[in-house]
Amino acid sequence: MSEEARFAAPGGAYGGAPAASSIDVTNDAQVQSWAEKLAVSPKQIRDAVQQVGQFASDVEEHLKGSRSTTNAEETKKVL
Repeated sequence: MSEEARFAAPGGAYGGAPAASSIDVTNDAQVQSWAEKLAVSPKQIRDAVQQVGQFASDVEEHLKGSRSTTNAEETKKVL
C-alpha cells in the first residue's frame, strides 16, 4: 500500500472523499476525523501539527512516538 493510500482522508477515498496527505487544522470536522483515526484528542492533533507540520504521516509518527514506551520504562513500572 502506498504512503498516500495509507493516509487517505478519514472516511476513505472509496467513499468519494479525496485522498489527503495533510491535516487542515482550520477544518474542525477533519481534525475530529483524524483524532478518531489516530485514537487521540483533537487538541493532540492540533499540537502535533504545530510541532511537526501538517503532513499526516509526520503527525502520526510524532503521536506514536509520544505514546510509545521503552523496555526500561515498562520494567520500572513493575519494580
